[in-house]
Amino acid sequence: MNITEIIQLISGVAFFLFGMSLMGDGLKKVSGNKLEPILYRLSNTMLKGVLLGTGVTAVIQSSCATAVMVVGFVNSGMMKVRQGINVILGAILGTSITGWVVCLSYLEGTGGLTKIISTATLTGIVAFCGIILRMFAKRQTFKNIGDILLGFSVLMTGMSIMSGAVSVLGEQAWFTSALTSMSNPLLGILVGLVFTALLQSASAAVGIVQALSVTGAMSFSTALPLLMGISIGASTPVLLSAIGANVNGRRTAFVYPISATLGVMFTAAAFYISNAIFNFSFMDKIMDPFSLAFINTIMRLILVALLLPFTDVIEATVTNLIKDKNTTKEDRPGIRLEERFISHPALAIEQSRMTINDMAHISGNALNKALSLINKFDEAGFEEVRTMESSVDEYEDSLGTYLVKLTGQEMTAVQNEEISKFLHTLSDFERISDHALNLAENAKEIHEKGVKFSDSALKELSTIREAVSEVVRLAVDAFVKNDLSIAEQVEPLEELIDDLCDEMKHNHINRLQHGECTIVQGFVFNDILTNCERVSDHCSNIAVAMIELGYDLFDTHDYLSKLHEKRSPAFERYYEEYKKRFLI
Repeated sequence: MNITEIIQLISGVAFFLFGMSLMGDGLKKVSGNKLEPILYRLSNTMLKGVLLGTGVTAVIQSSCATAVMVVGFVNSGMMKVRQGINVILGAILGTSITGWVVCLSYLEGTGGLTKIISTATLTGIVAFCGIILRMFAKRQTFKNIGDILLGFSVLMTGMSIMSGAVSVLGEQAWFTSALTSMSNPLLGILVGLVFTALLQSASAAVGIVQALSVTGAMSFSTALPLLMGISIGASTPVLLSAIGANVNGRRTAFVYPISATLGVMFTAAAFYISNAIFNFSFMDKIMDPFSLAFINTIMRLILVALLLPFTDVIEATVTNLIKDKNTTKEDRPGIRLEERFISHPALAIEQSRMTINDMAHISGNALNKALSLINKFDEAGFEEVRTMESSVDEYEDSLGTYLVKLTGQEMTAVQNEEISKFLHTLSDFERISDHALNLAENAKEIHEKGVKFSDSALKELSTIREAVSEVVRLAVDAFVKNDLSIAEQVEPLEELIDDLCDEMKHNHINRLQHGECTIVQGFVFNDILTNCERVSDHCSNIAVAMIELGYDLFDTHDYLSKLHEKRSPAFERYYEEYKKRFLI
């Protein structure tokens, strides 16, 4: 090959890789970025895991990307190692789909239908449709379809360039000699492994092998070891994802190379022993892109079928290989914010939702525990509230940093809305836990100073505790379930709590004037009411943020003003129901 042909080959590889990436990104966008979350939601059985791993990899055109996502799932606690093994086995099979896509670039004909569907014609038609959609379509979905078509046409062009660059190699003795030497299984596997590790893509490696097959110098005995080596070499980028992962994350990262290596060892041993006995006649058969795609798929299918019954063995192997020496902070469950998912907004948003839901539940539990301490104080309960408040602070810091990083990614309108909702409500959940700690401190003061309230004051405190507990429950349920009908019940109760607090403060002043309560009691009583009022305000903020984003409203003050000025029948109904329920 001369320098021109080498440059042509490199440019063909570049076009191929870019086209594959563009097509995969477009497919993910058309799917609504739902592919990644589906992986961990529906991978609870062996068959589902394998099928999902195969399907997602076929769409995103990369077994490495699928495997790295799985490492992230396990590392963040969203998935178990066993589930990850099944998905990764599916990814090993799914990456063979690209070989069949590449085959379309070798369709040729001289007349009739075959000429219509030839590579040049097909590429031109697809490219024209793609650019029309990309430039003139108004809906984003159609623009994404345009990206898919453009990516496909670029991929086809890259394959054509590569094939043209290597076509002269078939006539050169050194090339045929090199291919012949790779019929040695060990050498062929090693070459395929190293080549793929350097290229960082099994799909691209198979595509280049398919391009080399047009020389007519590649036989079955040469192709099979190369394809086996490629299946192992594809695991190299996954190993890099183990850096910074916890114990289970590192174990999952090693599943791909161990599974691929064991599968190739067993498959190669069985095949070459059988060949030594039966002397297969097809070993010298000349390969073309179509037969290579077929062999690659069958080999991976056999490899996965052999490994599937031994998932227990694979799990035991990675468990023994990566020892769990001690449990560190990163290994504990709770805050699931996997940095690997920043480039996959759908996954990042899903784990952010799970994390902020946990935060919401902790805030609600802290508030309820603090309210119970007012009636019956104990030191263990006080420390529990303090611990929960500290935990919520940690959630807020981690989520705030993570969500800000996520805002720099390209996202859909729905995803941006989700991020906005999280950012709007994050501080409110944190403030609820702060007021829970304040209430716990009020309870401690009552206990330590031996403060005794009058019967009427105790009855009022019991009423406000019940009302605040209910408004927090409504706010948390509305947020976690993303239910606007529950969110709309919060504001009527928040207004009633404001009215109750005003009335209770007035009643307490009367009790002070009549000598029923003391100044010390008054300070604590007012502090409790103030904290309860602030908690209900934050619940209102959470509900209003949900309603605004749900109905595309973006002026909180205007919304609340109109809501209170012109009460809807539903608002009045809920208010009256709560008024009857929480009588003083």
